[in-house]
Amino acid sequence: MAEHTVPATADPDPDDDLLAAQPIGYWSGVVHRAVTRRIRDATARMDVAQPQWWTLNRVDVGGRPTREQVAAQLRDVTDGPYEIPRVVDQLLHRGWLDVDGDRRLHVTGAGREAKARITELVTSLRAEVHRGIPDEDYVTTLRVLRTMIHNLDGPGRPSG
Repeated sequence: MAEHTVPATADPDPDDDLLAAQPIGYWSGVVHRAVTRRIRDATARMDVAQPQWWTLNRVDVGGRPTREQVAAQLRDVTDGPYEIPRVVDQLLHRGWLDVDGDRRLHVTGAGREAKARITELVTSLRAEVHRGIPDEDYVTTLRVLRTMIHNLDGPGRPSG
């Protein structure tokens, strides 16, 4: 019979030899909240919300998608089914997106300028988050998390 580590109560500062018993739910939640807060605070200073950044990127690389296609592509990272359609409206209002006669979205010149500014910011934020973490360690962490998702939800995308 395989030996299993007995889970410990969440501890924000455990000794390294006790880390294996720490609950993943606690640590993944702490990281999620910290990273999301930092990104949203920084993008807010540029008058941009994180879902606007996701949407602008998705439209830019999506080959003139429809509103529905963008919403479907981002459904796993949003706060609900109406968030991305609302964000599309915001970006249309700002003049960062336009829609053609076939209801296909595309990024405007103003949208490309905004995307360049936001890209610079999120690139610096990524460097801040990853400071002191070699790419190999980051890749290992993502592989472990992906395995945990597979263990809980089976193959494919994580569920809601």
